[in-house]
Amino acid sequence: MSRVYPIDDAATARAVIDDDGTLVEWNEGARRLLGHPAGSVLGRPAAELLAGPGAPVPPRGPRWAGTLGLRHRDGRTLSVWLLAHRRPAQDGHPGGWTVVTPLTGAEPPAPDDPLGRAALIQSPCAVAVYDHALRLRRMNDAMASVIGLSEERVRGLRPSEIGGRPQSDELERHMLQVLTSGRPLDMEAFTRSGGEERAHAWLARMAPVTDAEGRVRGVCLAAHDVTDNYRARQRLQLVNEASMRIGTTLDVLRTARELAAMCVPTLADFVTVDLLDPEDYGGEPPARITAPVTLRRAAHESVLGGVPEAVLKPGQTEVYPAGSPQADSLTAGHAITASVTAGDLDQWLTWNTMRGERVRTFGIHSSMSVPIQARGLTLGVAVFTRHRRPDGFTPDDRLLAEEITTRAAVCIDNARRYSRERETALALQRSLLPRRLPRTAALEASSRYLPAARAGVGGDWFDVIPLSGLRVAMVVGDVVGHGVQASATMGRLRTAVRTLADIDLAPDELLTHLDDLVVRLSEESGGEGSPGEVGATCLYAVYDPVSRRCCVARAGHPPPVLLRPGGRPELLDLPAGPPLGLGGLPFESAEVELPEGSVLALYTDGLVLSRDRDGDASRELLFRALERDCATLDETCDGVLHALLPSGSAADDVALLLARTQGLPASGVATWDIPADPALVAPVRKQVVAQLSDWGLSEASFTTELVVSERWSPTPSGTARTRSGSG
Repeated sequence: MSRVYPIDDAATARAVIDDDGTLVEWNEGARRLLGHPAGSVLGRPAAELLAGPGAPVPPRGPRWAGTLGLRHRDGRTLSVWLLAHRRPAQDGHPGGWTVVTPLTGAEPPAPDDPLGRAALIQSPCAVAVYDHALRLRRMNDAMASVIGLSEERVRGLRPSEIGGRPQSDELERHMLQVLTSGRPLDMEAFTRSGGEERAHAWLARMAPVTDAEGRVRGVCLAAHDVTDNYRARQRLQLVNEASMRIGTTLDVLRTARELAAMCVPTLADFVTVDLLDPEDYGGEPPARITAPVTLRRAAHESVLGGVPEAVLKPGQTEVYPAGSPQADSLTAGHAITASVTAGDLDQWLTWNTMRGERVRTFGIHSSMSVPIQARGLTLGVAVFTRHRRPDGFTPDDRLLAEEITTRAAVCIDNARRYSRERETALALQRSLLPRRLPRTAALEASSRYLPAARAGVGGDWFDVIPLSGLRVAMVVGDVVGHGVQASATMGRLRTAVRTLADIDLAPDELLTHLDDLVVRLSEESGGEGSPGEVGATCLYAVYDPVSRRCCVARAGHPPPVLLRPGGRPELLDLPAGPPLGLGGLPFESAEVELPEGSVLALYTDGLVLSRDRDGDASRELLFRALERDCATLDETCDGVLHALLPSGSAADDVALLLARTQGLPASGVATWDIPADPALVAPVRKQVVAQLSDWGLSEASFTTELVVSERWSPTPSGTARTRSGSG
């Protein structure tokens, strides 16, 4: 039974002086020192106890130490060393100074004093002393426990001979540096102590041992176990790195690979990430899971090259029954740690013989399964295993794995939601764009649409619209923004363009009506009276194969590129026009002659805008791609995309429309100038029927007669003109 030793308060002389210099406390030790009883000094100025004249200068700072002459009760003057501490006012007690001095313990300890001998041997700090040849001379019990050998066994050995590890050689070099420089030195090392399997972090503090003349005679080594601090810093660093390295893209598989790579080898020797297939649960991951569960391998990472211990490959699925680490952690909803030695994995390894073989081959001994959960949904599971590191997973390791997995789960869920929205927007975009371009006698057309790689599907569109008189309209537009909203707006604008084209509006008039629509859409998208942010650019062109002229107007859209037969590509000089949605600003159209076989390139700015080059360089690449001799316009489209977007992806949506003009031969066009006389309608119908018969189109006679009758009208000059083509 341990003995309780009393504390002698009288072994210290103690007094308390308030801010006014009045003694307010006086203990028995003070009475023993100066002989004054408490009743004779309390409430009196402390300066009366000074042997010298006058009051001392009040000390500055929180502490003061010095020697003063004090008056004993019998009249003697005692020279006393005093230590004074400033005591701030608190809990209703005024501030003041606590003055103390020891009354015992001034004499040096006796040679056989057990407390003196305990300075080295019984110190809880691991201490060892080495001579000038770095040979061990003394060490205490704590150091013997660290080394795992007694002092009698290793006395006379150097540190490198005692440890036998690379860290021991490094320690010996640092100790030699202390010997030669005479200055203390610190060193951190991460190694195993004694026979322990788990490595520890150590702070080795080395100081020179000197003799009475100040000569360095050896080195004193003190080792401090700082494993807890080291692992705390390591966990904090790993969490910080995870915040930066996980979720760099909105790609589910890429994020899963980043999670696995982040934890190897710092936390585990092998990590697998398996995800649920949302389609198995109606398109949305569930909140809770029941076994068995089907998982798809998303990523894995190993300290061994090529991940040789992986049973599944990325993309493969497997059904995990109850008893497997994956299913158990998912059904429980929290992390589960298991080990082979404890028998926690026997049922799973017996059921899955291939995994059992891997465990025996690579010596896997510990497993930790952590559910990947975010926003109340279960997305999958991450499994951490160890085989190279001998120590198992600790509770701190579990907290770290959960923290990193939670951060990764949010990134995976963000990527999943983004991918789902992108697929929805892309499906909407594809459904709103023309599936195939109409075949007309006026031109041959080909198109391409490429969604943005990261920003998501936008509102780029194109269209080819047949008009009366064998004319054809071409349109390319770009709605501001990305996502489902931009795609829906694009669909409304494309429908509006087709409707306006059916009433045969001129390009500038059509853009004016389209501008009004965008203004209304912007007002509808705003809330509480604030305007929305709907905007778009558009280019609209109408080509007449009879006159071989094209009328073009644009609203803030990039101008088209024209390649005439035998010529060089050129950027058409057209009035720019304001973007759609500003409202009230006029648009202008321009006409350009297009010889038969001319190629007109209409595109959105995603094709030519790039961070790597300016607009002029991009257009030069476009010119070169158009000049290449290609058999079809489809090949030319592919060549343009390859030249300007060699990676196959773009920062913004890309819409490209190429059209090669065709003209009608003179033999296929009939024109009559008719006076403004209604009596001539019947003769003109006969002429039309006769012309159709010559062209072999008699089956169209009835319809054409009706059209001629309805379309014929007097012109301001007093004549009526009608024309018919054999297209």
